[in-house]
Amino acid sequence: MSLSGQIRTRSERVAALDLPPGPWERAWLNLRRRDIVARIGLAFVSAVVICIVIQGWNPPFGYREGDAPRNGVVARVPFTRKNLRETMKAEELARNQVRYIYKLDPRPLEQLRAALSTTLREIAAAPSLKDLTSGSKSEKWREFQPPEPAAASAKAAEKIEIPAEKKSEKSPEERFREFKSAFTGAEKIEQLDQALKIALAPYERRGLLQKLTKLGKLPAGKEQGNQEEILVYRVDPAAAAPTLNPAGLQTVKVADVLIGDGEAIHDSLRSSLKNDGVADGVFAWLRPKLALAPTLSLDEKATLDSIDKAVQAVPEAEDIYAAGTILAEGGKPLAQEQIALLRMEYAKMLEDRWNTAPMSLLLRGGAVMLMVFVAFLLCGVYTRYRQRTPAVGLGRVFVITLISLATVAFAQWAAADRWHAEIMPLVLFGMTMAIITRRELAMMVTGTLSAVVVLALGEDLSELIVLLGTITTAILCLGGIRSRSKLIYVGLLAGAVAAALNLAMETIGDQPWGWLLLKNSLLTGLWTVAAGFVMTGLLPFVEQAFGVLTDLSLLELGDVAHPLLQELVRRAPSTYNHSVTVGSIAEAAAESIGARGLLCRVGAYFHDIGKMLKPGYFVENQSAEGNRHESLVPAMSTLVIIAHIKDGSDLGRQHHLPQPIIDLIAQHHGTTLVEYFYGRAQRESDPENGEVDESSFRYPGPKPQTKEAAVLMLADAVESASRTLVDPTPARIESIVRELAERRLDDGQFDESGLTLRELRTIERSLAMSLASIYHGRIKYPDQKTA
Repeated sequence: MSLSGQIRTRSERVAALDLPPGPWERAWLNLRRRDIVARIGLAFVSAVVICIVIQGWNPPFGYREGDAPRNGVVARVPFTRKNLRETMKAEELARNQVRYIYKLDPRPLEQLRAALSTTLREIAAAPSLKDLTSGSKSEKWREFQPPEPAAASAKAAEKIEIPAEKKSEKSPEERFREFKSAFTGAEKIEQLDQALKIALAPYERRGLLQKLTKLGKLPAGKEQGNQEEILVYRVDPAAAAPTLNPAGLQTVKVADVLIGDGEAIHDSLRSSLKNDGVADGVFAWLRPKLALAPTLSLDEKATLDSIDKAVQAVPEAEDIYAAGTILAEGGKPLAQEQIALLRMEYAKMLEDRWNTAPMSLLLRGGAVMLMVFVAFLLCGVYTRYRQRTPAVGLGRVFVITLISLATVAFAQWAAADRWHAEIMPLVLFGMTMAIITRRELAMMVTGTLSAVVVLALGEDLSELIVLLGTITTAILCLGGIRSRSKLIYVGLLAGAVAAALNLAMETIGDQPWGWLLLKNSLLTGLWTVAAGFVMTGLLPFVEQAFGVLTDLSLLELGDVAHPLLQELVRRAPSTYNHSVTVGSIAEAAAESIGARGLLCRVGAYFHDIGKMLKPGYFVENQSAEGNRHESLVPAMSTLVIIAHIKDGSDLGRQHHLPQPIIDLIAQHHGTTLVEYFYGRAQRESDPENGEVDESSFRYPGPKPQTKEAAVLMLADAVESASRTLVDPTPARIESIVRELAERRLDDGQFDESGLTLRELRTIERSLAMSLASIYHGRIKYPDQKTA
C-alpha cells in the first residue's frame, strides 16, 4: 500500500497541529459576537445612567435624622446659615419705618375757606343782630359763637382767655357789633380774606388728616408704617387719574397734618387775624367742618410698592460658621435642625470642591461608574455561562436592566428622612427576579443593586448587611408560590429578619438604645412587610410581562374544569387518562432532580390536546371498529400523527395558554422518529425507488429546551410503552424505561435541555418506581373469576 502526498518533517507536523483556542483567544472571539457586544454596551450605558441618578461624582451626604455619630461632626469648610427669625425681625422693622404715601387734594380746604369768606360777608351785610335771629342767618351766626367754658376743655378755656365776668358784661348785640367791626368795609374784608389765606396756607400745602390710615393687607394689631412722618404729593384736579411723581414727594410731619383738637389751626388764626375774638369765632365755625374736609388720602398702591422695596432691600441675616466648628456632638441622635445645618455645610463643601478641585469629583464619578459597570458585567458573564435560559436572553436582560435603574432611583428617593424606605424597592426587585429567574441570579443582581444604593446613600457596612440579609431571606423563602398568601408570609418573615438585623447592627454600631432606635428598626420591618403585600398585587402583571408561571397560576390552570380539558374528556377520554397518568409520574420525576414538578404535571394535562381533533387515529382512542391507519400509506399516517403537535400548539394559543405550556406541547416529542410508520414504510418501499427519507417521519421539534420538557418527553414515552407490556413487572418496566431513555439520549433529544447524565439516571429511577406502583400486582382470591 503506497501513501500519496509529500512526507512532512516533524516541525511541519507540529506546526500543522490545530489546537483549541486558548482563554484569551476565546475571549477575543466572544467579543466579536454581536450579542456579547450588546450586553457589554448595555452594562456600560446602565453604569452611566446609575452614576447620573445617584450623582456618583458627589460624595454622599451620609447623615440621617436619629443617627448618632460616634464622634462629633465638625464643619469642613466655612459657611453661613440664613437666620430667618432675625431676617423677619429686620423686615418687620423696615416695614414699620416706611413713610406712607398720601395724595394731597387742597380743594376741600379751599372750598371751606371760600364758604367762610361768603358767610362773613353775609354777617357783615346785616345791619343788626335782629336781622340774623331768624332763618338760616341765625344758624350761621350761632356757628361763630365759641363754646361756653363749661362745655369746653380746660385747655381750650385757657387759650381763649376770655374771662367769664367780661363775657357776662357784654350783651349779644354788643358782641355782634364787636365781631362785625373787624371786617366791615371792603378793605377789611380783603384783609380778612388774606389773613384767612395766610392762616390756612400751610394746611393747603401740607394737607389735613383726621387720623393715619392703615393698610388692610398688612397684619393688624401693630402700628403700621412710620408714625412720625409721611410722604405727600399734590394731585392735579384736572387729571383723569392721579400719577405719582417721585420728584414731587414732600416729607411732612404727622403732627403737622393731624387735625386733632384743631388748636394748631386756632393759633394760626390768632396770629394771622390779630384779633382773638374774631379768631375764636372763625375757629368755632371751622372746627366742626375740618373733620369733614380732609385733604389727604392714602395711596395704597404706591405705599405697598414702597413697603415691598423696603422689605426687599433688607439684607438676609446670616449665622457664620468657621471651619472646625462643632455642628453635632458625638453619641447624640441628630435632630432635624442639625440635619438641616449639616446639609448646608455639605452643599458649601460641594460648591468649594467644584470651584477648587473639580477633577477629584470627576475622577470619583468615573470610579463609581467603573465599579457599577464591572459589577453588571460580572452579572452578565454569570447569566451567559451559568444560566443560559430564555429568561435571561438579551431582550429580558434589557427589561431587567430598566427595572434595575428604576429600582435604584426609587430606592434613593424613598431613603429620605421622612420615609427610610430604601429597603422596599430592593425587596420588590429581589422577589421579582426570584420569580422570573433562578434564585442565584436574583441574589447576585439584587446584591449588586444593594451595594449601589448603600454607596449612593453614604451608609456603612451595617446597612449593606441589613439589606442583603433581608433580601436573601425573601428570595430563599419564596420557593413555589402555591397560594395568594405566600408572598405575605414571605414579607412577614423577611420583615422580622430586617427588624432584628437592623436592631443588631445599630447596637453593634454603638447607637444609643431608645425609642428612636426601636422605631427605625420597626419601620424597616414594616416596609419589608409592605413589599410582600405590594408584590401580591403585582404578581399577575409580572407573570404576564415576563411570560412566567408561578405555582399559583399553574394550580389555577390545571383545574379539570378548564374548557380544553373538558373538551378533551368528551372527545378523547383515553387520551385524557393517559395525560393524567403522564402528569403524575412526570411531576415526581421532575421533583427528584429539583425541576418544577407542577409545571410538568400541568403541561402533561395539555400536551396531547391536539389529538382531540382526530382522536380516532390514535391507538388509545380506537374502538372495535378497527385501525384507521390500515387504509392509509405510512407517510399519510405519519402526517396525521405529527399534526397533533401543531394542532395542540394552535389550540393553546387560541385559548390563551401561557407560553411555557405551549412550549411543552411543541417540544414533548422533540424531533424523534415515528418508528412504527417508518418501519412500515421501509417494509413496503420498492428497493428501486431508493431508501425511505427518515426526515419525513420525524416530528418537527424543536428539541426539549428545558429540563421540564425533557422529563415530559420521557414520561410520555415510557407511559405509552408500559401499556404494551403483558406482564409489567418492575424489572421489565425498569428495562423499558432505560431502553427508551438511551434511545433519546443517543438521538440527541436531550442536548439542548441542560440535563446531565446523573439527572437522567435519577429520572429513570423515578419513572420506573412510579410505573411499578401503578401496575403493581394484586392478590387473586379463590372465588375471584376472570372478567
